[in-house]
Amino acid sequence: MAELSKAYEPQSVEDKWYDFWLKQNCFTANPKSAKPAYSIVIPPPNVTGMLHMGHVLNNTIQDILARKARMDGKEVLWLPGTDHAGIATQVMVEKQLKKEEKKSRHDLGREEFLKRVWLWKEKHGDIIINQLKKLGSSCDWTRERFTMDPDYSRCVQKVFVELYKKGLIYRGKRMVNWCPASLTALSDEEVDMKAQKGFMYHFKVEVAELPGTWLTIATTRPETIPGDTAVAVNPKDPRYAHLIGKHMVRPLPAELPREQKLIPIIGDEHVDFEFGTGVLKVTPAHDKADFDIGTRHKLPIIEVINADGSMNDLAGADLRGLDRFKARKVAVEKLTEQAVLVEAKPYENNVGYSQRADVPIEPRLSEQWFLKYPAVEQSKACVAEGRMKFHPDRWAKVYDHWLTNIQDWCISRQLWWGHQVPVWRPTPAWYKNDSIKKTFDLIKIENRPKELADKIFVNLIKTGETKTLADGQAIQLIYPEVCLAPGAEEFARKLEALGLEQDPDVLDTWFSSWLWPFATMGWPKQTETLKKFYPTTDLVTGPDIIFFWVARMIMAGYEFMGEPQFGLPDALPFQNVYFTGIIRDKQGRKMSKTLGNSPDPIELITKYGADALRFGTMRGAPLGQDVMFDEKDVELGRNFCNKLWNACRFRQMQGGEVQGEINPALLTNDDKWILLKLDAAIRELGTAFAEYKFSDATAALYRFFWNEYCDWYVEASKAVFYGTDDALKANTVAVIDFILSHTLRLFHPFIPFISEELWHGMGYSTDMPADQGGQTIMYAHWPKPFDAEFTAHYGLEAYWLDVVNARNEFVTQGRNLRREGNIPANKKVKFQFQPAAHPAPQDLEVLKILLNAESLEIVAADFQPRKGTPTLRGAIGELFMPLEGLIDVDAEKGRLQKEIEKFDSEIVKVEQKLANPNFTSKVPPAVLEEHRNRLIEWQAKRDHARSALAALAG
Repeated sequence: MAELSKAYEPQSVEDKWYDFWLKQNCFTANPKSAKPAYSIVIPPPNVTGMLHMGHVLNNTIQDILARKARMDGKEVLWLPGTDHAGIATQVMVEKQLKKEEKKSRHDLGREEFLKRVWLWKEKHGDIIINQLKKLGSSCDWTRERFTMDPDYSRCVQKVFVELYKKGLIYRGKRMVNWCPASLTALSDEEVDMKAQKGFMYHFKVEVAELPGTWLTIATTRPETIPGDTAVAVNPKDPRYAHLIGKHMVRPLPAELPREQKLIPIIGDEHVDFEFGTGVLKVTPAHDKADFDIGTRHKLPIIEVINADGSMNDLAGADLRGLDRFKARKVAVEKLTEQAVLVEAKPYENNVGYSQRADVPIEPRLSEQWFLKYPAVEQSKACVAEGRMKFHPDRWAKVYDHWLTNIQDWCISRQLWWGHQVPVWRPTPAWYKNDSIKKTFDLIKIENRPKELADKIFVNLIKTGETKTLADGQAIQLIYPEVCLAPGAEEFARKLEALGLEQDPDVLDTWFSSWLWPFATMGWPKQTETLKKFYPTTDLVTGPDIIFFWVARMIMAGYEFMGEPQFGLPDALPFQNVYFTGIIRDKQGRKMSKTLGNSPDPIELITKYGADALRFGTMRGAPLGQDVMFDEKDVELGRNFCNKLWNACRFRQMQGGEVQGEINPALLTNDDKWILLKLDAAIRELGTAFAEYKFSDATAALYRFFWNEYCDWYVEASKAVFYGTDDALKANTVAVIDFILSHTLRLFHPFIPFISEELWHGMGYSTDMPADQGGQTIMYAHWPKPFDAEFTAHYGLEAYWLDVVNARNEFVTQGRNLRREGNIPANKKVKFQFQPAAHPAPQDLEVLKILLNAESLEIVAADFQPRKGTPTLRGAIGELFMPLEGLIDVDAEKGRLQKEIEKFDSEIVKVEQKLANPNFTSKVPPAVLEEHRNRLIEWQAKRDHARSALAALAG
């Protein structure tokens, strides 16, 4: 047993042991192991990412689960990796390019730009991985994956082709969410709704057939008026139904002749009687609901906003070239000039924002790729039937609701960085030469190479145009759309030589990460890793991506791992999903760079240590609830580690044999009590792990070690060590070793570094088999609750809990006598004790130490203390604290009288406020409640002081 240093130095300890774990391959999973499997895949952080507190919470939980599983004797695979983060990465590289070279990606071209992105990834992509290692993450780094790795990319391409063949992936022109900053479509899940303060503009329009008859329309977006192609009213609205079929004069663009401004008044039950004026401007190109109305009524579509959010020529001379928000102001000015602006009312509504670019999205009509979700019913059933558990289970309803109302997924993005859509279509040049016949010859089934039979799929797409042949027959024109699986690269080159080109769009980043649980393990091959570790055991993630990622992974699992060759009774990708809360600051605000309230975890690790950060974070993270982060929690974690270190040093100071045999005959009351408390803690942790209540686990560890072991047992054990009974000392040392060796194992998943250091430093690894804790505590067996044989052998009846708990409660009340008498806790005090039963000398010595007594005089049953002596009556007897020589009684009386006067004054102030209706009716409820609580506190303090004064007066 090497001597521990006086102070715990986390930095050197953490670096040493992480390096050791890596060199000894402690995290590397063996798919050929006979041990039962435990697996978990990391939610891949963005390759652009830096560690934040959300990562700390999520990955600490994953590491706790992985380390606990290893100690349970399981073969553990915690599979790490990063996500290519299409939009975020491309935006970052484009910014760098603009800053350093004053160029855009278009100046470089696609191929050269992608080279730059890969260079950026190689330079910066490992930052977050190295930060996760600093946290202590025990991932199998030999299996680290990246969603743009060649093998992974082939998986993505294969999945696309299979879904395309089934008709689940299709291309169509739809109204999509468009990001004017990133210039790409977004799925509904990538849009955040934010409350925005603006105006509701009311303007009037004249009915063309009824001069002098005006309708008032309300809109928040007057800049889109040039794109209006109708005005809609509800046909059941008696105010306007008679106007259906007539026309109105659209006020913008102002320069158009009157006949080009006429748009129809139509009837549609979509129009809400109550909203605005009941008259709706219909802009099919720039609003999803309006697009649906336009489709029903076959309205023309006029697009007036460009992809970048600027106004185009169709918006008119006054708005052309302006940003959409500047155009809004100009449009209002033009309506005012025409005397048709009725009013502008302040108005707050929810506006969709791009999650990545944080700009308002535009509804935009665009040709995109869509996916009809597969395996929806299976995915619903696995959760509804309890085969997959959600923790907390309230998320199951949210999940089921989304799957019940699911919409097709827009999977294409107008980016360059990502998995390019594996579909080839003709360019304009294809129609102008002899490539057409050659292409159709090439793609004929009988002409395809046999080895590519399952890698080529062709759709013939109707152009919507017809051609009349010489014999007068009209035929529909078609063109080929060729979807290629991995391995058909040479065939693609032939298509390109004939004038076809690959679709320029890339797939949504989530289209690659929804394959994560099995694509990372070698799918589509039936690898040893896939056989051993799929389905995975747990998934730890945030509820904000339950739709983005969790639901989609479940569907992908059933669709692609449910195939017969994998032989799985249930293809679900994981058995349990743990949803973390959101990390917030002390004021309840979500952490963000803008608010400046997001601490740097690496700085916290440098200041306090990784174990301190992990323990402090987990202690305040109840199941499924948001976490109110306070750096004091990390400081508490550091103090806890120091307490553990010092407790182990105390054991070393006693010397003696390491983990000697415990003699049941020599066990003291306190020995039996702490052993029973250890058993209770082991059981509590077992329940907490089973219920995924990690904050309950850390609370149990904290209570057991700090309060029960250190505050009570270690202090009580000093009675033995200060004595002369060597056999009793050796037995107490053996008990301490038993407690500490179990406690370190319980701590290891939560604070791995210090537990490993102390495991070896205390000599507990000595003589242990390498795979049971001899090499690392990571493989030491997780403590089991004591069985009946163990408790009987050591005489651990529950009775001893009652005995020692009664003594401890008596000591607590004895310490309160000091506080009431204003006597410092470190001052030795003479006590007189009248025991209820005949105590053993050892028990009296323990009581004296716990009370910090200078002496503990045993007095007879008929003893009567001097009048005014502070006294307590408890289960084990009566305790008296003579005041002679301790305090100046008259001075203490004076002090207490002044305190009572101060308390009375504060009580009057609060009572006056609470009796004042002007105060109670105006302040917020929380302030009112605070004052009521303040009154109760002042009254309690006054009562306490009065009691103390009365005791002194006798």
